[in-house]
Amino acid sequence: MPEAGSPGTVEGPRSGPALLFPVNREHLDLLTGESWIMQHAIGSRPDPAHGSCTDDVARALEVDLLHGRTLGWAAVSERAWRNVRFLRDAFDPEVGTFRNFRRADGSWIDGTPSEDSQGRAMLALGTVIATSPDGRMVALAASLFTDALPEAVRVTALRAQASVLLGCDAAIRVDPTDATDRAYRMLARRLHSTFTSFATDDAWPWPEPILTYENGLLPRALIVGGRWLASTAMIETGRRSLDWLIDIQTGDEGGFSPVGNGWWPRDGERSRFDQQPIEATALLLAAEAAFAESGDERYLEAMERCYGWFLGRNDVGVPVADPARGAGFDGLEPDWVNENQGAESTLMWLVALEHIRWARAAAATRVAGVAHPVTVGPGEPPDTDWPAPRTTSVAGSIRQRSAASMARSNAHTPWHPTSTR
Repeated sequence: MPEAGSPGTVEGPRSGPALLFPVNREHLDLLTGESWIMQHAIGSRPDPAHGSCTDDVARALEVDLLHGRTLGWAAVSERAWRNVRFLRDAFDPEVGTFRNFRRADGSWIDGTPSEDSQGRAMLALGTVIATSPDGRMVALAASLFTDALPEAVRVTALRAQASVLLGCDAAIRVDPTDATDRAYRMLARRLHSTFTSFATDDAWPWPEPILTYENGLLPRALIVGGRWLASTAMIETGRRSLDWLIDIQTGDEGGFSPVGNGWWPRDGERSRFDQQPIEATALLLAAEAAFAESGDERYLEAMERCYGWFLGRNDVGVPVADPARGAGFDGLEPDWVNENQGAESTLMWLVALEHIRWARAAAATRVAGVAHPVTVGPGEPPDTDWPAPRTTSVAGSIRQRSAASMARSNAHTPWHPTSTR
């Protein structure tokens, strides 16, 4: 593993776009083995002592869907099905929530599941409904989403609210049910109200007294939700908080410098290191949503800075990902990188890579003068003249989606994302 200033580190933040790499699932396959993705690793070796969790399986499912767009559905179908079945098994119908921790032998660990795990499960299921080409998978995901929604809307943690909102956003574009619409509006109103009530200081436009983890998720949800609900106020609140996050996390040399894992209390000392991959990817996705809404090129620049952080364009100058194996490292310290390559870190690298791939493809299309848009990410087209959100009268039902998806999955042809290309 390179240390600061050693040979093999990438160029600094002003050296042009960071390299783009092909999809590589080697480390993802290693972490998953014959069951489900393991939470932790010792170095590159999976650590089965801590088993698996719903959070990581949900993210792994989203990565499968992303990779299916590039590799074709056949390359990821078996793994995606395994992850969907994990979520099915995790759901406890007696209480209406998803269990979180599962031992390597398949047994569940008792305990109250985190609200974040509920949100991530709902986001993954919504993404399946919106993007999977497999009709049976869409139907199963829609059933789980419907069953879990009554309890999911009751979450109080802000990041969980944001994740459930984004899950609703994905699902409603294909299956616009009244229940999803009500949940979407309720969550959007609640999240926006929290910001307007507590994020009133321009010096700290944030609804919490401590800046903690996965911070970009909150403005992303506000921007995406505001766009669907045609709420200028929500969009402006989301962009205001996002702009602040971008500004305070841009280093003196122009690279991404996230708040460290020790967090940042208001009026307190900011944690500088144990920087986490989830911060880079969360902000990248928020900037993607802001660009989709505004067309402002500075959000593309923010995306590129977040992506470059993984490849050594950071405060230490060492890579936090191993693109040759598709692995992510567990944190950036003052003069070294944590060599453990756990699930969250790896999945964050893989998500960031695919979204940058689409953003650059879309940018190339615009430069070439092609009139039609190219999708940057699920449900979030890049062009500001994208058609207005679909209403119930024109959106396909889940049965129509399932039938069309089933036909595609049975045709044994490579799958490509829905796009006007």
